[in-house]
Amino acid sequence: MNPKQLRELIIRPTLHTLNAWSPAAEDLMMGTAAQESHCGRYIRQVGCSGMVGAFGVWQMELATARDIYDNYLRYKPELKVAVEKLRGAGQSITDALTSNLAYACALARIHYLRVPGAIPTDLAGQAAYWKQYYNTKHGKGTVAEYLDNWTRYAK
Repeated sequence: MNPKQLRELIIRPTLHTLNAWSPAAEDLMMGTAAQESHCGRYIRQVGCSGMVGAFGVWQMELATARDIYDNYLRYKPELKVAVEKLRGAGQSITDALTSNLAYACALARIHYLRVPGAIPTDLAGQAAYWKQYYNTKHGKGTVAEYLDNWTRYAK
């Protein structure tokens, strides 16, 4: 997917819809997409099927999406309404994560909203932030890989 179009047509408007936009948030969403799916080259975790694995450009697992609903959106009704409008009627969470770019972007951004503190403004800081809070210490991704994928897919 064209990174400029992903940024300008999906990420930026979605973050504005959620009232969760900042230059750092926009860059972090680009970096996360670059790292997780090579900016949309993969929309389903390789080697997974059914409800197992990660879905969409931001490669979110169903358990993570459900946790966002159960433990965050439940207490933020206005934000939940905005997210549900992006999802659309009748679309399952996994289908929406896979095929609905705005919805998938929104859930990835909300995942980061749950993290205390500000998003770093520099690329190296964002790479470390992604590793700690999105990929986690148990994930296979690395800060170096994020930086490389940023240069390759998000720039």
